[in-house]
Amino acid sequence: MIIQINTDHTIKGSEQLNAEIKASVHSALSHHQDRLSRVEVHVTDENGAKGGGSDIRCLMEARPAGLQPVAVTHNAGELAEAVSGAAEKLKASLDHTLGRLQRHQS
Repeated sequence: MIIQINTDHTIKGSEQLNAEIKASVHSALSHHQDRLSRVEVHVTDENGAKGGGSDIRCLMEARPAGLQPVAVTHNAGELAEAVSGAAEKLKASLDHTLGRLQRHQS
């Protein structure tokens, strides 16, 4: 499973940030990693320098083999919270989608 991380110009990307995001994605999606070819993570600060409440948005898109991509978003005040929230939503969505597919094939 390839994890691709994208940040906007207001969020400074670093090796440490990439490692933290990848750890969060691996933790949430490890039981699906054989079915996923790629996970794209897009992190943006919607208000930029203005600040504000829940202005950090994390969009995650997973690409299961042979299926349409599954995408979710999560907004939060902190970057780590936005990433972990999106990872949990993506896990739930994949559990649902892949579970239905498995039940249908049985």
